[in-house]
Amino acid sequence: MMKPVYIVCMKQILIIGHQWPEPQSTAAGTRILQLLQLLDPMNNTIHFATAAVSNEYSAKLADMGITEKQIKLNDDSFDEYIKMLQPDVVIFDRFVTEEHYGWRVVQTCPNAITILDTEDLHFLREARRTALAKQINWSDTLLFTDLAQREITSILRCDYSLIISEMEMELLQNIFEISEEKLVYIPFLIDTSSDIFDRELRTYEDRKHFMMIGNEMHAPNRDAVIYTKNVIWPLIRRQLPQAELHVYGSYQSQKTQQFHNPKTGFLIKGRAEEAINTMSNYRLLLAPLRFGAGLKGKIFDALQAGTPVAMTAIAAEAMFDKSVYGFVEEDPEAFVDQAVKLYQYENDWYNIHTTNHNILRERFEISSFKPQLLAVIKAKKKLATPPTNLSTFKEKMLVDSSRASFKYMSRWITLKNQ
Repeated sequence: MMKPVYIVCMKQILIIGHQWPEPQSTAAGTRILQLLQLLDPMNNTIHFATAAVSNEYSAKLADMGITEKQIKLNDDSFDEYIKMLQPDVVIFDRFVTEEHYGWRVVQTCPNAITILDTEDLHFLREARRTALAKQINWSDTLLFTDLAQREITSILRCDYSLIISEMEMELLQNIFEISEEKLVYIPFLIDTSSDIFDRELRTYEDRKHFMMIGNEMHAPNRDAVIYTKNVIWPLIRRQLPQAELHVYGSYQSQKTQQFHNPKTGFLIKGRAEEAINTMSNYRLLLAPLRFGAGLKGKIFDALQAGTPVAMTAIAAEAMFDKSVYGFVEEDPEAFVDQAVKLYQYENDWYNIHTTNHNILRERFEISSFKPQLLAVIKAKKKLATPPTNLSTFKEKMLVDSSRASFKYMSRWITLKNQ
């Protein structure tokens, strides 16, 4: 099948990263690389700048034809950098990055299109953590926090925002009244025409044991490991005394490492250098997440590895349409019973295992989303117009005042550091 051809006028695109992408460590790192693939360095000149320090796990962006730049926080040298670069499009990796650099971009390059890649809605994740910690029923009022004010205002300050989850698209429009025109739905992405997509997957007989995976700097992953250790795994082990759970993750804490116990089959494995290849060795992925937001990179990897998933609703959120790749269950005992059944019964396992390609094609095919992002990249930023009603006046007031607050705070820090 021939790949679609996209003709785009070459533009200077600057991505300002919160961190150097680590695709083997975090779903956020994978997400950035997918966006870079979508933007296609052959048709655009792409620059990646960050104040973070790279390490041995950081992606080598220069090998992809992308220009790398180390920048500083609260430093006027950034103004000189973008003044020389004159980007047509600036993409901020997460709202905290926009807070630091957004006002500088608008001040120095007022005609540049500004795009916020939210990764996930941080305020949604934190509201769910609060509900869990306080053991209270969910209410939308939990969303109205200081963190939400910051993130929503960042969305308003940018011309467009990339949203990874359909659920979060609806939340932003229905609860926070964000204009649909400002939101662009871009989930995880895969090129289903590539050779990797058609690789042969391991069979049921070639796999054994359960696994978990997740970057432990991410609070939902830490909580899931503790919850599984204390609640889920003892119940599974009671029914399958010879089974093992192998727990993978970058930046695992000392507390997690102390959970390692061969006698109970709870084994801490550390970083998985090749997550999808590692996952291909296991019969079932456990993802009992109790809070979180966005899409879950571990489940996207499981689809590619052909490894069915035992999930909670939070883990499965916005990942599926018609077919769920495993099962969704909240009650811990029912969760365990279904996990044991799926682990033991080959026919049930294959009925799920063989649906992965259809889900990936229908939900995450890169060519389905490329036109949407390219339309934003090609757009010409509209000139600012006076507010036409009270609503637009309030929005402009909020945007201008919040941008000014970050500007003068940054100026104060710059002078303080001199």
